[in-house]
Amino acid sequence: MQGSTIDESKTALNYHHDTEATAHHEEHPDFRMFGVVVFLVAESMIFLGLFTAFTIYRAILPEWPPEGTPELELLLPGINTIVLISSSFVMHRGDVAIKKNDVAGMRFWYILTAIMGAAFLAGQAYEYAHLGFGLTTNVFASSFYVLTGFHGLHVTVGLLLILSVLWRSQKPGHYSSEEHFGPEAAELYWHFVDVVWIILFTLVYLL
Repeated sequence: MQGSTIDESKTALNYHHDTEATAHHEEHPDFRMFGVVVFLVAESMIFLGLFTAFTIYRAILPEWPPEGTPELELLLPGINTIVLISSSFVMHRGDVAIKKNDVAGMRFWYILTAIMGAAFLAGQAYEYAHLGFGLTTNVFASSFYVLTGFHGLHVTVGLLLILSVLWRSQKPGHYSSEEHFGPEAAELYWHFVDVVWIILFTLVYLL
């Protein structure tokens, strides 16, 4: 009889403890997206430094690009720009789909975004193969490769994030209208990559 009373007391205490732990877990704020934003702000500072250096070189050198530097073609980078900007709108459709519990729709739009991201990287690789200057030709060439290469690295990371979301989405119930941090974070990162490219394209190719 006494043992039964003790067991019931332990059960009651354990239940009270589990209930408190569950409530504490549910009330704990989710700072994951805030962390993504802080990370992107830090990355923005790196790009800002690179853009500033490029602008300073342009301002202090008597001729920019230096004499003898082959002129950059605009057709392929222009097509790449359209592809990358369009991919942001495509990816947003996927984010809208998952918030409606449409996992299949999210997969479709994210697969399409991944294809467009891969096309952008393929276009950049083709451009590199046909440029008339190398990494060490002059300061313009070095700046060009650093800026576009660093951005290309970010596109690659974004592409891997998209593929990771697609892989995780194969698990039933992993993403839903209530749980969609992965797709949302990947979309925010992709939009960041697009904004950086618009600035880069304007600064390097158009001005």
